[in-house]
Amino acid sequence: MVMTTEKGRLSGWKRFRLFFVVFAVVLVLSAIKFIVHSLGFEFLALNTLFTSGIAGAIFIIGFLLSSVLSDYKEADKIPAEIRVNLEGICGDVQALRGQYPDLDTKSFLNLSIFLVEKIRAGLSHENGHVGLPPALDAIDRFTPLIAQLDKLEVPSNQIVRLKNLQDGLRRSILRMYHIQKIQFVPSAHVLVHTLVASILLLLLALKTEGSPESALMFGFIAYMFVYALYLVRVLEQPFMKEHGSFDDVSLFLLTELSEKFTAARSPVAEGRRLR
Repeated sequence: MVMTTEKGRLSGWKRFRLFFVVFAVVLVLSAIKFIVHSLGFEFLALNTLFTSGIAGAIFIIGFLLSSVLSDYKEADKIPAEIRVNLEGICGDVQALRGQYPDLDTKSFLNLSIFLVEKIRAGLSHENGHVGLPPALDAIDRFTPLIAQLDKLEVPSNQIVRLKNLQDGLRRSILRMYHIQKIQFVPSAHVLVHTLVASILLLLLALKTEGSPESALMFGFIAYMFVYALYLVRVLEQPFMKEHGSFDDVSLFLLTELSEKFTAARSPVAEGRRLR
């Protein structure tokens, strides 16, 4: 099943890709710390002001993470909303086929499949994960198809429902585009980056005994700050297909929908509906 595949891809060492990247950075910082200690360049003594600064930095980073995570949670719902709207449009049109034999249901199916392809292509690494204007153009193509229903004297309330579903699609894609394109409070990102850089520089200059305990504490604090920095970068763009990240929002619902519509428009499926 596709669901199992999506969950199964998280297994194995690839799930810890971000961990390995951060761990490598921490190793480099630890090597620099060892060199600084060996050369006697440490000049800062540990005091309460330093620990208060670390606590304040943790608070600010936590605030930014919670804000970015709220957008990530919202983004996780968007594929389901897109599928509901697309299935609503095609399902309603298919239901009208019995009363209006001249209704072109295949055009709605083809356009729905085309829209899913444009969404996946727009979120690909090749398009920088922000190439969604073609998907918005594809949604506009539903307008003339829905307008044709008026010529067939389809009830106005049904046409209004289809237009509302089209607006729902446009709203979801625009929200997805906005999340991918806009950085959450750029000044906050600058603050977090400068805080992390400052804390790491202060840690490098902090006087230590050179014992294993002090090395472990340096590695732990450096790991925490560097990992948080990378995590913010990953979460601020939830849809990063083909980017080597396993924290991106899955589009398996849209993939399944595309396969479903492709099977529905086949001659065999058409023949079964006619019988």
